[in-house]
Amino acid sequence: MNKIRFTLKAFALVAVTLACASFAQAQATRTWVSGVGDDVNPCSRTAPCKTYAGAISKTAAQGEISTLDPGGFGTVTITKSITIDGTTGQGYGSILAAGTNGVNVNDSATATPNTIIVSLRNLSINGAGTGFDGIRFVSGKTVHVEGCVIANFRGNGVNSDGIDVSLTTSSGQKLYVKNTIIRDNTGDGILAKNTAVGGSVNVLIEDAQISQCNNGITVGTAAKAIINRSAFLHNTTTGVGVNTGGLGVELEGVLTTGNVNGVALVAGTSRVSNSRITNNTNGINLAGGTVITYGDNKVDGNANESVGGVIPPAILKK
Repeated sequence: MNKIRFTLKAFALVAVTLACASFAQAQATRTWVSGVGDDVNPCSRTAPCKTYAGAISKTAAQGEISTLDPGGFGTVTITKSITIDGTTGQGYGSILAAGTNGVNVNDSATATPNTIIVSLRNLSINGAGTGFDGIRFVSGKTVHVEGCVIANFRGNGVNSDGIDVSLTTSSGQKLYVKNTIIRDNTGDGILAKNTAVGGSVNVLIEDAQISQCNNGITVGTAAKAIINRSAFLHNTTTGVGVNTGGLGVELEGVLTTGNVNGVALVAGTSRVSNSRITNNTNGINLAGGTVITYGDNKVDGNANESVGGVIPPAILKK
């Protein structure tokens, strides 16, 4: 009897050990996808997965999904801290999001909501004319978007945004966008707001081009944006806008051209320096809030240089 019990315990120990080993293998720090991969694979370098969704379940928190070769890697919902790198080169890192969102960032159902940090690099996120939002950020701590192209989201009319940050809980979330093109969406290039009581969200944009959307960026409730060396071109309504409840924008080295409103301000305090606002219907639409300008701006060549008020005299500061 004792021998049988010993044997059963030995089998149990082996089973637990194998299960733990299997789990550890499933949660690799780095995983890989390939256009010719398969999601039944372990997502290793030599046995890659087919989709980002398949790889994310086998990638440990704080880990990275890398792209081996060109392919269509599918939409993905992210609930843990992770990096997805599409790699550079023609056809690499493609997410086709017809009739849905490209990337969802949402950790609200986890044990520690509003804590994840997500990095999206070198991805082509394409709505194919029927997609809803390129990136939808509803719960988490920080999202980094670097070297991406987000385009052709039109499936939800003026609500189809390139990047939609619509937060309803917690405070202090951040969106960083660098070296990215957002174009041809029927909604906003970027929409940012946090409607939670006491909530806030900060957006930092550098070296971006946002064109042919409804609005280039809309800074909504409890949101503030700092925009550096970026262009807002030929958007249907507004290049850079601050809506009711927005905290304002800081523009440094920004070009807005070909929009109805180059800059439209409804609320908050905004500062504009070293920027060119030209060839819009209205250069600056002063519907509310406060604008502070400096002596290095060029606001000219618009049908109306300003509406709703007079642009304040430039402040000279060293």
